[in-house]
Amino acid sequence: MKRIAVFPGSFDPFTKGHECVVEKAVKLFDHLVIAIGQNTLKNYLFDIDQRKVHIESIFKNHENVSVRDFDGLTVAFCKEIGAEFIVRGLRDSKDFGFERSIAQMNIEISGIESVFFMTVPEYTAINSSIVREIYKSGGSIELFVTNSELLVK
Repeated sequence: MKRIAVFPGSFDPFTKGHECVVEKAVKLFDHLVIAIGQNTLKNYLFDIDQRKVHIESIFKNHENVSVRDFDGLTVAFCKEIGAEFIVRGLRDSKDFGFERSIAQMNIEISGIESVFFMTVPEYTAINSSIVREIYKSGGSIELFVTNSELLVK
């Protein structure tokens, strides 16, 4: 049986910190689905198709990585595709406190385990909200986002 994991997020945009987490996770799982969540209440900077194309460009040489979008509960999406694990990235202890609570709820309602990966120290300051603000203010995001030229608003 294949070990399938889901790495969920809005990925608006997908940063080098996210990329670092994927590079670690692909070593443990047979298949990793990068799952772009849809939240109709959120205003995204980049549309779903841009985000999908951007992420696919980064992992085009990884046969065991795919990119999908979904709406609803992450655990419901996991069950739909046969994934037994949720991958989450951690930058610091604050992230861990938040993610631990979600992981406990997910295991309680679905039995799906969460697996945490630390980003490398040089990426701990990167978060999508700050990167979006830099981009909206006309700054360059290429230090924080691989293939950033694909993200044009």
